[in-house]
Amino acid sequence: MNDIIDVDPTLPVVKNVLLMDNEGKRIAVNYYSSEWATVQQQAAYEKSLFAKTSRTNARGEAEIITFDNVVVVYKFVGDLMFFVTGSVDENEIILHNVLTGFVEAIVLLLRNAVEKKTVLENLDLILLAMDEIVEGG
Repeated sequence: MNDIIDVDPTLPVVKNVLLMDNEGKRIAVNYYSSEWATVQQQAAYEKSLFAKTSRTNARGEAEIITFDNVVVVYKFVGDLMFFVTGSVDENEIILHNVLTGFVEAIVLLLRNAVEKKTVLENLDLILLAMDEIVEGG
């Protein structure tokens, strides 16, 4: 887990980036905030986030919600769920751009075969893309 130290308050901050399957199981996640310091806290957050968003239709355009004192921007592609989270006072457009960049990078890396099986086969590329898009939050 990367902790943010002495960050300029005008810079946008991402709290986490999540990639889950359509059953709510984590595939690739990166937490940049100490709010979810333990695996149990992360699992509880992911379960409640999945419960809140799984019945929505975020296939065409990304959806934005305020959930558990954070702003969550999310989109579903195939059988995958992409999430980017920021603080409640974070700019939703910035978070949306991070999400869009992440989804488009995955689509390009996987040559439009965005499905759980392909993601798991190329997990190293997915994690690299995640690290390159958001560096330390």
